[in-house]
Amino acid sequence: MSLNHMEESGNHENLENLENLGKPERFMSLDLSTAYNRSIANLNKEDCSDKVIANKEQLLSGEHELWGVPFILGKHEGSNNVILLKDETVELSFEHPSHDRQLLFLHAADFKETPTDAEGILRPMMGTPRLGETVCEYKLCYSDGTEVSFPIRRRYQISEFQTRWGENSFESVKHIKPRTMQANTELPHNQAPQIPWGQSQLRTTFQGFGSQMHHWLYALENPYPQKNLVRLLLQPLEGTAFIFGITGTNLATNPFRWNPRAQLRYTSAPGVVLNPFGPEANIRIDLGEIIAVTPALDYRHEQWLDNANPPLPVPKPNEWIIDYTAHPDALLFVDNDHSMVSTASTVSTVNTVIPLKELEKHQSFTQINAADRKVTLRTIDRSNGLPVPAKIHVHGEYGQYLAPVNGHRLPNPHWFEDYGTEHVQGLHYSCYIPGVAEFKLPLGPVYIEVTKGFEIRPIRKQFVISAETNTIEIELEHILPWRQKGWVTADTHVHFLSPQTALLEGEAEGVNVVNLLTSQWGEMFSNLGDFDGKTTIGSQENGGSGEYLVRVGTENRQHILGHISLLGYEGKMILPLCTGGPDESGLGDPLEATITQWAKQCREQNGLVVMPHLPNPRAEGAASLVLGEIDAIELCSFENEGINPYSLSDWYRYLNCGYLVPAVGGTDKMSQITAVGTIRTYALLQGEAFTYDSWMQTVRQGNTFATYGPLLEFRVNGCEMGSTLKLTASGGTLDVVWQVSSVTIPVTRIELVVNGELGEVHAADPAAGHYAGQWSVPVKESCWIALRIRGQFPDKSEIIAAHSSAIMVIVAGKSCFHKTDAVTILEQIEGSTAYVKSLATKADDRTYKQMLMTLTAAHRELHNRMHHHGITHNHTAADHHQHLHQHPDHHHH
Repeated sequence: MSLNHMEESGNHENLENLENLGKPERFMSLDLSTAYNRSIANLNKEDCSDKVIANKEQLLSGEHELWGVPFILGKHEGSNNVILLKDETVELSFEHPSHDRQLLFLHAADFKETPTDAEGILRPMMGTPRLGETVCEYKLCYSDGTEVSFPIRRRYQISEFQTRWGENSFESVKHIKPRTMQANTELPHNQAPQIPWGQSQLRTTFQGFGSQMHHWLYALENPYPQKNLVRLLLQPLEGTAFIFGITGTNLATNPFRWNPRAQLRYTSAPGVVLNPFGPEANIRIDLGEIIAVTPALDYRHEQWLDNANPPLPVPKPNEWIIDYTAHPDALLFVDNDHSMVSTASTVSTVNTVIPLKELEKHQSFTQINAADRKVTLRTIDRSNGLPVPAKIHVHGEYGQYLAPVNGHRLPNPHWFEDYGTEHVQGLHYSCYIPGVAEFKLPLGPVYIEVTKGFEIRPIRKQFVISAETNTIEIELEHILPWRQKGWVTADTHVHFLSPQTALLEGEAEGVNVVNLLTSQWGEMFSNLGDFDGKTTIGSQENGGSGEYLVRVGTENRQHILGHISLLGYEGKMILPLCTGGPDESGLGDPLEATITQWAKQCREQNGLVVMPHLPNPRAEGAASLVLGEIDAIELCSFENEGINPYSLSDWYRYLNCGYLVPAVGGTDKMSQITAVGTIRTYALLQGEAFTYDSWMQTVRQGNTFATYGPLLEFRVNGCEMGSTLKLTASGGTLDVVWQVSSVTIPVTRIELVVNGELGEVHAADPAAGHYAGQWSVPVKESCWIALRIRGQFPDKSEIIAAHSSAIMVIVAGKSCFHKTDAVTILEQIEGSTAYVKSLATKADDRTYKQMLMTLTAAHRELHNRMHHHGITHNHTAADHHQHLHQHPDHHHH
């Protein structure tokens, strides 16, 4: 049986430029048509096992490109299209002598079972497939009469069509190469996921993915390529083998062995968007794989270096960073691009093909130095020389993100999709390190950013990595002394982190207290097993330093009535976590609790109750506050765009009605786009030691402020935030003293807020960083006073960057009570009652009546205050309450 070489095949449309490039053919498929002795379609029990027969439609024939290698399988005018190596030796003769350096076999072994003893034990334990058993022998015969035999053993050069997990092959690969893939969340909206969500998080498939019958690729090295190879003898030994195809190549090394990850910078034609995924892919590598394509980023280093607030990077037009892994002789294909210009000739066709070895000839490509220099990065506290956790970012000269060895190179920014220790800010990626981290960096310039909260000045510097660089130490200096003054920081609202990850991120961000909240989303629960109602992670009694703490609480939620954060309570978990159906609890769940009932139970269990992410969901939380079951309201960091005036509007109306509830800051962190403590609480301990309990007590007292960066101190007549001042009927003049500092966001205005209205204003120089002032404020009627700070990042709009808790001023014993604000609060309670009565899925009668009693109590309390202040108002139809009427003409219906 004589063999002919056939031209390189497979994806011909992508290979048409090879001749133009002057590149010789790399692969020649052998014509096995005269050697095929079986038809796949007609395989029977005399030929092979039942498993193969049952799956014969999965066996390959025709033209294929496998791992970038072309194979022509079963090219025969008759019906035979595979070599079955079972009982007889098959001889293949070359019509023209071959000098190929390697012969690439596409083959597989039939299944072979090992019998077990009576106990089900294999003796000897060779595994499945049977490790090391010689299936057949391939013999190379040369014109000078010499022969070289190669044993083909299971799990070495060949394996079975299906294998047990973990019993892989050592010298052969499954016919489908590993591929880059998108996470399901990133798929186009019109593309259905093909694999489960969790597996898509890998962003890479594995060998043989998607195949039920694995065909094995083996590169047999010709030991004498200088000789005339004239025959192949294929001899069966201890099993049955299928040989589907053979391709010859003169590549110097194994085409199935790829080099380590590498990077290119590429300039595309204007308007071209590179896409390595799926049927729309316009960039690929044959003997390798594109790992990722990301925009090259412009950090504008002249503005970035040594700048506390540089702008975020922007993509460079038509510039891309291509991560890939490939054989040295691989070809890169870029489609629909006319921009590549070779120094030798212009390449301008629909499908551009470039050997990786010749990239330097093309002006559109720059090979980026390999990130292979091992460097230890240490973040050091300047005061004592010890490593401290911090948030760190490293990028190379083209803006390419350089992750630590144990970090995500492509951080996942999506909701509840990753427990990694990264932060994603647009296209700017960072990670959290415990003070020391191992990196692999490229030689040449790298750019490092280190941040740690609001009291340490951010560091952004350039370093040049050389072959002698082993360690980089970066010193952090505590600039603002708020912690030394007794202030402690907290994030009141964090989800989807493990407690230890929360502890690391809290310390790296300078957040002393991280409240990690267990909750429920439909049939999904978070951090259930982390709640025990007693442990404060990081405390001295639990082996920590006591300076950074994590406590697991719960966020109990109802989609109409509202959410409530229950922090630090002791004992059993307050249940149900969520109630009343989607989108908080499960479909069909009845309404079994109100926000107020949850809050009351938390306080009975010595916890702290926070009304989260003010103002929404905006309903029954009003009842909780009116009944005095709320310890603080939370200003949140949705979209990281500052404190929203809409949120403040809700808080101000409670203050206007005399409800002195302090402000705290919480992120509601649910993904890596939000850093722990992006907005945070500062609370001032009054001389007592810092513990989780002392922190809760300080928040209850109200000496707090919420901030995105600016730090403040604020006193009225010497009294701290959260205080109540009492004046006589004649009123008086208040002495308002404040100071503000910021090493992060530049401050633009410092405002005094009186009853929600703008009072005094100090226009700040953003470059100064430190500000102080004093105002004299005449007061004739009861009011509340707070400090509001505005700031502005470069290239961004001005935001409300910080807000103090209020100080209440009572004149002549009469508290604040604003008519229109009181009516809106009452309306929320009435609306909540209407929902419970009309739409909410009812639980048992006792639970139903208890919920209505709670709402009625709140309604009566506020309604009576309104009457006490002589306020007339309208009622909704849901709650006529004639039993409270004191005068028949005081309602307007």
